[in-house]
Amino acid sequence: MPPPVFRFAPSPNGYLHLGHALSVLLNADMARAAGGRLLLRIEDIDEARCKPEYEPAIYEDLAWLGVIWEQPVRRQSDHHAEYRAALAKLDAMELIYPAFESRTEIARIVAEREAASGESWPRDPDGGIRYPELSKPLPEAERRRLIDAGAPYALRLDMTAALARTGPLHWNESGETVTADPAPWGDIILARKDTPNSYHLSVVVDDAAQGVTDVVRGRDLFHSTAAHRVLQTLLGLPQPRYHHHRLILDGEGRKLSKSTSATGLRELRGGGATPAAIRTLAGLD
Repeated sequence: MPPPVFRFAPSPNGYLHLGHALSVLLNADMARAAGGRLLLRIEDIDEARCKPEYEPAIYEDLAWLGVIWEQPVRRQSDHHAEYRAALAKLDAMELIYPAFESRTEIARIVAEREAASGESWPRDPDGGIRYPELSKPLPEAERRRLIDAGAPYALRLDMTAALARTGPLHWNESGETVTADPAPWGDIILARKDTPNSYHLSVVVDDAAQGVTDVVRGRDLFHSTAAHRVLQTLLGLPQPRYHHHRLILDGEGRKLSKSTSATGLRELRGGGATPAAIRTLAGLD
């Protein structure tokens, strides 16, 4: 049996902080204990936020922590063709459609509906407005007219049709079976003009391409796994095992941000912290 494969997948949109240290050290520890492999992936599909100078800083911080990863590093910006192929497969199944409303327009329409009904509009598991399927009923001819006219659009997954194909879904969470409930996500975005593919799509394609067997990541992505299980099943991709670890929170109980210099690895290192001290700060002793 081949060894298990773990991965750490940061985005180069800022410097690493203590929460990243917890995640990568857990991955490294679990890979070592299982006699497995540790891969590194740079998730740089968000061209507006990702900056090239942050990538070497990631390598520097990880090397300082003593983390050893396999080469080559997978960079998402090198694999757009694979994501387009996955989109084409979903399109052939008639499971995606263009949606033409901006975030501002969606928020305005939902606010109007809430005011008219006196009831709150459903939110997705991340707390965002669930898409109200405004473009879903558009005839194909009208969709084509808007696209030909240059109207910006996002490609969304028809979640109802997708779940009719997949049936019930589950995932392995640290050895326990969890029932996946993707419906609360609604019709998630799989691609948009400024980001050729979404996190949800790219992460399942990447994990399959890299042969990842064990996904160890923060608890903030627990509910995203339901959406990932839909895409894995539709695309015929293998299902990894999952372990969603605790988060390190700031003094106000919020997930750490890359703008939080007090917990930035570079700042901590500059202040005299050692890799062993980082393990202690991350609660890994």
